[in-house]
Amino acid sequence: MCGIAGFSGNFSPDLLSEMLDAIAHRGPDDRGSFFQPDMQAGIAQARLAIIDLTENAHQPMSNEDDSIHIVFNGEIYNFPELGKQLIEKRHVFKSSSDTEVLLHLYEDEGPKMLSHLNGVFAFAIIDQRGRRLFLARDQLGVKPLYLAFTQAGVMFCSEIKGFLPYSRLSREIDPAAVNQHLAFIWCPGPRTMFKQVKKLGPGEACLIVDGKIVEQWQYYRLPYDGNRLKASHDEIRQMVAGQVETAVKRQLISDVPVGAFLSGGLDSSAIVAMMRKLQPKKQIRCYSIGFSDEADNEGCPPDLPYAEKVAKHLNVDLCKIEISPQQLIERLAELIWFLDEPQADPAPVNAMFIAEQARRDGIKVLLSGAGGDDIFTGYRRHLAIKADRAWNLMPLQLRKWLKNLAVTRLDVRNSNLRRLVKVLQYADLDPEQRLINYYKWSSDELRQSLLSESHASLAFCENTERALLNALQEIKDEPSPINQMLFLDSRFFLPDHNLNYTDKTCMRYGVEARVPLLDVDLVKLAGQIPTGMKQTFSHGKLIFKQAMENYLPHEVIYRPKTHFGSPLRRWVRNELQPAITGMLSRSNIESRGLFNYPTVAKLIEDDCCGRIDGSYVILSILCIEIWCRLFIDGVSYQQIKI
Repeated sequence: MCGIAGFSGNFSPDLLSEMLDAIAHRGPDDRGSFFQPDMQAGIAQARLAIIDLTENAHQPMSNEDDSIHIVFNGEIYNFPELGKQLIEKRHVFKSSSDTEVLLHLYEDEGPKMLSHLNGVFAFAIIDQRGRRLFLARDQLGVKPLYLAFTQAGVMFCSEIKGFLPYSRLSREIDPAAVNQHLAFIWCPGPRTMFKQVKKLGPGEACLIVDGKIVEQWQYYRLPYDGNRLKASHDEIRQMVAGQVETAVKRQLISDVPVGAFLSGGLDSSAIVAMMRKLQPKKQIRCYSIGFSDEADNEGCPPDLPYAEKVAKHLNVDLCKIEISPQQLIERLAELIWFLDEPQADPAPVNAMFIAEQARRDGIKVLLSGAGGDDIFTGYRRHLAIKADRAWNLMPLQLRKWLKNLAVTRLDVRNSNLRRLVKVLQYADLDPEQRLINYYKWSSDELRQSLLSESHASLAFCENTERALLNALQEIKDEPSPINQMLFLDSRFFLPDHNLNYTDKTCMRYGVEARVPLLDVDLVKLAGQIPTGMKQTFSHGKLIFKQAMENYLPHEVIYRPKTHFGSPLRRWVRNELQPAITGMLSRSNIESRGLFNYPTVAKLIEDDCCGRIDGSYVILSILCIEIWCRLFIDGVSYQQIKI
């Protein structure tokens, strides 16, 4: 695990060291760089040593004749099997690292090597024989990889902040990305807040020659093609349990201690249960978050009591960390700096606090339950889409009446009514548009009014949902709305939101987060399970719950749905109010020029009075302003007082 950086084009070799300085937190154990002057290409790595802690695994790593050089961020979980096959082909290894397996695999197969990999990765290879730079990102986008396009050529890095030392990088904002952050609270790839910076997508690779991308392709497709498993319910239940165990076993490989997140929800509890099964006598260290005001967690039951039940049931150590609204406020600027993107979600704070404590405890690897909701269902929008057939049978005029009733009459301060509004406000849309709008936190009309006149026209020159709509064309053979939504979850929501903050907050402290539920074999299995076994009208991820009945207490498996989050709406209306009114003052907003102050002020007032549910949009505007101060104005997060 580490941070990687590099370029192809007319850049100074000194830039490699400057880029590494910017992402040094990702790799505190070692660093190195390589520059090939004939190709004007350079690669660099800051290393977090997890497998093979010796100098033999130093990067950049080269093959025997120094014609191929690699920097690699991630873990290849099937590298022992691949290594044996390469040894049989007479490749000679000087280390026991998975990096060297990638190196020799590329020697044999070039870019076709990607079809063999089970793991999480972002890597760059300088191939002097082919005079090209080869970049690739893992199938689900667990590891980040950004590209910056400049007049001098192309740069790449694990984090956007790694591009900032290059003074000629344009700091121009992409208005469409601002619009999407307001709509979704995250930005669908490949866009980022910077016009010149893009994300390499999940399951994508590219070839760069002389500072230009000459080929970019998608080597992996998510398994939503209409095919279903032809097996009994009990057989599928056993297959799920077995594949989860296999995934955890693969991801326990490490030369340093491994701990786990434990929220008390099904996903993280299932991971810890399999850790205990595979390591019956080993001490397992787990971490959970509690809130000082958790009794008001937006109508959701608190997580911590369930985490304690699981810890006792499995006989694992549980470190409980309590945080308060003040701690979120104090560290919000720090969080956004390390996220690289202005994600308006307090959940990343939890991961950051846990990673900080784990590092203090000497644990460099944490297993996470991220991904369970995205492959087996579990979000409230999956339950909403289950009722989609009812909307299609209802006359359009009746649906419009229900929408108007919900938007104008229901009190969004009540959590149940707020969720009902979320369902009814899209009742008049066609099925495809309705599916995508469940991801939104605001209407087009509201966002257009919030943006300044000069930015609104640019922000809406392209359909806000275009990336998601285009992606749905990839799965034309998938008839199920549930699977269509799971596809969008895995294609966008996971890499652009959940996985981004899971990686960035943990790597901020040099801690690797692993996600066994996103093992490619498990993802393939989940994609082929009949949708009725995943989502019913009363249960999400039903087959996963049933698969875990032999491992976890019933009250944990079938507990009410909650989230690894916080009482955000109350915080926005109370504890965060001074920060919101201070940073989003008329003078600040007008000098920035992104937003329209009168409509922002009205949004804040309407939210406080309960006329609308605007908490996530307000937090998004606040996070965007903080991001601008950090990434455009060049203010350090320590200097921003909220």
